[in-house]
Amino acid sequence: MTATVASPTIDDRSLDRLRRFNLVMGALHLFSGAFMWLSSNDFKLQISGFTLKGPPGTPLGDGELFEAFSIPLGAWTAAFLLMSAVAHFFMGTIGFGRYCRELQAGRNRIRWVEYSFSATLMILLISLVTGITDIAALIAIAGANVSMILFGWLMEVINPPGRPVYWSPFWFGCIAGAAPWIAIAVSIGFGIAETGEGPPGFVYGILVTIFVFFNCFAINQWLQYRGVGRWRDYLHGERVYMWLSLVAKSLLAWQIWGNTLIG
Repeated sequence: MTATVASPTIDDRSLDRLRRFNLVMGALHLFSGAFMWLSSNDFKLQISGFTLKGPPGTPLGDGELFEAFSIPLGAWTAAFLLMSAVAHFFMGTIGFGRYCRELQAGRNRIRWVEYSFSATLMILLISLVTGITDIAALIAIAGANVSMILFGWLMEVINPPGRPVYWSPFWFGCIAGAAPWIAIAVSIGFGIAETGEGPPGFVYGILVTIFVFFNCFAINQWLQYRGVGRWRDYLHGERVYMWLSLVAKSLLAWQIWGNTLIG
């Protein structure tokens, strides 16, 4: 049987609850982001580049590794929290009318815009703390993650309520979203094979927890479009997205802060 998208249950009470929920979520993200910004030390991570001193095929040992620039980890950690705060406050205040129209159409493009920035910054920080510092690799990881987010946008836009579900954007997004995690795993694996040592223990904690929560976003969308239980109501999935965003961002921020940024 072909699944169809259920029409969202929209009423004034539900919308008012979502408005207040967005404001609460915005305040929580704002508090955490401001705390990170003000309390973190000046620890920085280096972004590197590599130049071959010769034509293609020149041995890598003849190349030159250089620091392109460095980024303050505290400010970047605060940034993805503050991005979420801005999005939630927008949806709960001046953008509330647009937010309601999006929900009534069974989508929320505002969410995907915010995720394209905040989730991409998160995966970049995870890549950096696991030792991926090459600027070209980081650009590719960012591009793959943004593609995953935009496939999520496309999944909602082309599957309005009442129509059979077209699943290709979902599966394409899963492929794009897997690429950064494969790159991180391969980088750690080669590092261990080369030196016999891996990253610090807290980095593995970050990898496991954030990997699980990143995949929960995909599971949430799958449940929405399969119409499983309470997920038949689009607004239930919307609330789950907000909880997942808060927990995933908070876990990453506090794990980084507690292990590298504590002043």
